[in-house]
Amino acid sequence: MDEHEGVARMTTVTIRDVAAAAGVSVGTASRVLSGNPATSAASRERVAAAVARLDFHPNAQARSLRSTRTRTIGLLVSDVRNQFFADLAHAVEQAALAHGYVILLGNANEREDQQDRYLDTLISQRVDGIIVAPQGDGSGVIRSLLRRGIPTVFVDRTVDGIDLPSVTTDSGHGIRQAVEHLADQGHTRIGYIAGPQAISTGRERFNAYTRAIEANGLSRDPALVYFGDFQAASGSSGVHALLNLEQPPTAILAADSPMATGAVAMLHRLGVRIGTDMALVAFDDIEWFALLQPALSVISHSVEKMGREAVDLLLQVIDGGAPESIVLPSELIVRASSSTPHRPGSVSSLRKN
Repeated sequence: MDEHEGVARMTTVTIRDVAAAAGVSVGTASRVLSGNPATSAASRERVAAAVARLDFHPNAQARSLRSTRTRTIGLLVSDVRNQFFADLAHAVEQAALAHGYVILLGNANEREDQQDRYLDTLISQRVDGIIVAPQGDGSGVIRSLLRRGIPTVFVDRTVDGIDLPSVTTDSGHGIRQAVEHLADQGHTRIGYIAGPQAISTGRERFNAYTRAIEANGLSRDPALVYFGDFQAASGSSGVHALLNLEQPPTAILAADSPMATGAVAMLHRLGVRIGTDMALVAFDDIEWFALLQPALSVISHSVEKMGREAVDLLLQVIDGGAPESIVLPSELIVRASSSTPHRPGSVSSLRKN
């Protein structure tokens, strides 16, 4: 083996190779190599042996490039009109400022082409890292971020097949609670306004709803599901479609706050009394949902914690670490929109033509 071949082989060994050889996670290997005391003696021994066996050397050039920082972070949200993402942007901004960084904000508008345009711009601005709520299957500029080695963290959503640190929510727990609560109130036909299945949160929440319906022995009529797009207009359209069924639901669960907003608007327009004629639960706890009459039951999760954790993960990646992903809990908050027991026949006259 000549000198050039030896150099090429050395540079192909990564921290992921070390972690695999040592039988530990990438995060553990990173902590051992950085001298973090929060590691076991056994892990340190395995990582040290793997480093020696693989002749691993951290990429000094990459470290040098990382030291030339702009103190800026790119943040790309899915829809700036969605109050959840507006709150997320604020949480990320405040956390970044506390660490001496400023935010460059982009809005994908739930479109992959617009996402890729913003990501290209953020790359050209030489941001130190990017936090993104991704659109699509990751076949566009997101994979370019990986090829270029740009520190990146997913927030709220993920992309199948792309291994990046992420901060997401365990949607299943809150949705299961919501379905069980509605079942306890006597509802057997629960309508669901779902998000797009091309997006991880849309799939996860729909699957959670399906499992909860089955577990509680409720109607599995496929007509009870309306597939929306995480925007308000599809919430309105979903309510209209569900109320026109031969057997309309007696309760509705909306998979995000904009669609819940559209659902509320359409129910009011049709003269359907929320909490009396129709129970309604929304995913995401937007501040003004509690001010409605009746107040809206919600599946809550901490957007502030999500923003803080996303910044913390990204800063670890920028510093050369490989942090583990974080999954935050969700929890049902019962308010008046779903707390009245269902009276059989109360929605029999709600069909609108």
